[in-house]
Amino acid sequence: MTPEAGHRTRRIERYPPRGRSAPLRRPTLSDDPDDDLRDDPDDDPDDSNDTHQGAPLVSTGTNDTTAYTATPIAFTDAEFDRITFNGDGLVGAIVQDASDSAVLMFAWMNSESLRRTLDTGRTWFWSRSRQEYWCKGETSGDRQYVRSVHYDCDGDALLIEVDQEGAGACHTGHRTCFYRSFGDTTSDR
Repeated sequence: MTPEAGHRTRRIERYPPRGRSAPLRRPTLSDDPDDDLRDDPDDDPDDSNDTHQGAPLVSTGTNDTTAYTATPIAFTDAEFDRITFNGDGLVGAIVQDASDSAVLMFAWMNSESLRRTLDTGRTWFWSRSRQEYWCKGETSGDRQYVRSVHYDCDGDALLIEVDQEGAGACHTGHRTCFYRSFGDTTSDR
């Protein structure tokens, strides 16, 4: 998204944590990244928060659910052009929890999945094995709401800070994919 496009938001309510008996709530807008949000009544081109770096935590105060806002990340074409994709057209992305800096996962992005992430405020990745895009949490419900996206000095690695919804980032059910360590025989579960 270029700065000229203005500030666009998607309001998505969090499902209750596992083990809670609150009713499920659906997103107020489609999760389709191709949705045209320019007609959003909350879109104010004069909003002084155009460079907002992601979604603040917002408590709904009911049933211990938390609402997150998927907020697009402002970027310029010049910034995007600083990213160096490898020979396969990919760049590595480290995902970190904004609340406590825990490293949650590592995944690959191509140019399109990085643009989707920046445009939607949700994490999108490229699956090398399935050869398709995936938005984190659409199957598991453990969604990630982007707070900021950083790139390293060489432009060949990304650090994405997120608000992690649900049980965690790992497909095994662990909060982080990095739950095992060398020399720790109890962590290999």
